[in-house]
Amino acid sequence: MVTFHSTRPEDTENWGRILSEKLTAGAVIGLTGSLGAGKSVVTRGIARGLGIEGPITSPTYTLISEYHQGRLSLYHMDLYRIEDPEEFELLGAQELIYGQGICIIEWYQLIEDLLPEDLIIIDLQIEQDGSRTIRMNKDL
Repeated sequence: MVTFHSTRPEDTENWGRILSEKLTAGAVIGLTGSLGAGKSVVTRGIARGLGIEGPITSPTYTLISEYHQGRLSLYHMDLYRIEDPEEFELLGAQELIYGQGICIIEWYQLIEDLLPEDLIIIDLQIEQDGSRTIRMNKDL
């Protein structure tokens, strides 16, 4: 388990940049954390580390945002609106999870049985002082 403490959004984004350097094609990341915990900030950091510019926002209404201009493609999924794994399978997005890019999935628990065993889980928690504690299930 890897733990990082962040006191500013810039620190959280920079942590994502550093993480991106260790990610290889096919990496799948499950993000957890309450609203405002920094899931999109980590994702933006990973995107910047991959060389992806432009706005990086949570795909709450589009379900999947795709970015192809970096060293690896990035697929950012927000599955909050998915009812069950079958609905996800109907989207045809499973090929993205097992593709050659980096896949970041918010609300990954909804399709956990469809995800690879080497899933990287990142949990972000807001502390009482407003700082963030970021925990990752493995050291890369």
